[in-house]
Amino acid sequence: MGTLFWFRRDLRCFANEALIEAIENGAKSALFFICERQWIGKHGAAPIQFDLIKRRVDYLGRKLAQFGINLHVEVADTYAEIPALLKHFCVANDIEQIFANKEYEINEVLRDEQCRSIGINLRLFDGDVIAKPTTVVTKNSEMFKVFTPFKKAWLKIYEQQMFIVKPWRVVAQTTPSIEWQTPECLNTDNSSQKWPVDDENLFGIASRFVQEKCTHYSIHRDVPSIKGTSGLSPYIAIGAISVKQLLAEVQYYYPDILQTPSKREFTWINELIWREFYRHLISAFPSLCQYKNFNRKYDTVIWQDSDAQFKAWCTGNTGYPIVDAAMRQLNQTGWMHNRLRMIVASFLTKHLLIDWRKGERYFMSKLIDGDLASNNGGWQWAASTGCDAQPYFRIFNPITQSKKFDPEGAFIRTYVPELVDVPNKYIHFPHEYLAESPTCNYSSAIVEHKAARQRALDAFKV
Repeated sequence: MGTLFWFRRDLRCFANEALIEAIENGAKSALFFICERQWIGKHGAAPIQFDLIKRRVDYLGRKLAQFGINLHVEVADTYAEIPALLKHFCVANDIEQIFANKEYEINEVLRDEQCRSIGINLRLFDGDVIAKPTTVVTKNSEMFKVFTPFKKAWLKIYEQQMFIVKPWRVVAQTTPSIEWQTPECLNTDNSSQKWPVDDENLFGIASRFVQEKCTHYSIHRDVPSIKGTSGLSPYIAIGAISVKQLLAEVQYYYPDILQTPSKREFTWINELIWREFYRHLISAFPSLCQYKNFNRKYDTVIWQDSDAQFKAWCTGNTGYPIVDAAMRQLNQTGWMHNRLRMIVASFLTKHLLIDWRKGERYFMSKLIDGDLASNNGGWQWAASTGCDAQPYFRIFNPITQSKKFDPEGAFIRTYVPELVDVPNKYIHFPHEYLAESPTCNYSSAIVEHKAARQRALDAFKV
């Protein structure tokens, strides 16, 4: 009887302990389900991310074939079809056990329960996180509801641990390579072509960031006009590179990083711990996967939900240059700088009083690095409805944020060409200057900052 590995959002060979265990238990084949209707139709995932996934699966197929491991790609409309398809595959191929990595979202958990209910022997690993959900908890064995104590507890567990990634040892190395032919279901539209999918490039991106940028990350990460972030988020989102591998890479150059959170290099590690926090939250509180406010007292907030203003926000025509530049970056590239994500989310939920769920869904429909746990956590943080969210009275001033993080307007001019000739003095809110230049077609401001801020305060106080 055979063993099978089931790829999900863990599209990697290196640092994939579940895959290595499967191979050591005799696996000669692997499986991946393409679920376009589920991902794009039901989950609202971005087509550019779907394209990236297909390209990465094709790469994996070629790589595994070199070691005699056959990657089967099956098509399922929705998760509801998978248990029966998987059962049929196991019977047809004499498969007794399946190895896979856990997914913590509610639909994925239900899918796995249904697989087990029809007799599929599913062995699941926690390969998407460093700390397994339920292992970082309060003294009362409850999930933390504030990030800082969660981080302290997380560090207490791992501060003395040196992470070593289990090497990619293929037991079947003596097995002859097999031919890989790209299945028709993996045909792509090349929308993600600017993002390489091969391991050599991915490992190079990670290594260069740790060696060259990690020290300055705390300073440069908030400046959208420079490449100060890691550029790894799309690959983390689809599991092409693991967080454990990244932590091991940082420890190689900064061995005491987990004991010295005051170091500048720790700022990036802190972001990885935030990711852990949000993944633990959706595991502990499945309602987060169903667009529920974490803080239920804000269920009483009356959102304005103007369709015209939401459209202006989506298309980058709010009349606030930093907001418009950020939204146009998202629409054109499928990615947005992290500081800008906070600015535009605050603007939508506080200045426009539009329900955070609309922004969350729009982001997921565009982001190449879309991830339900992080996206939901970030949006609820900005909207003040989430776990350890910013206080409702903390409302970003988009003009102040623009002056602070894009002082000369370099980023704004990149994505809002209407303002390319506006002097630095006026670039952050150019309407007085543009009044003297009637030929410029830049949008008028759709709300006035002080009035919008007060309206939000009043709404959230209630």
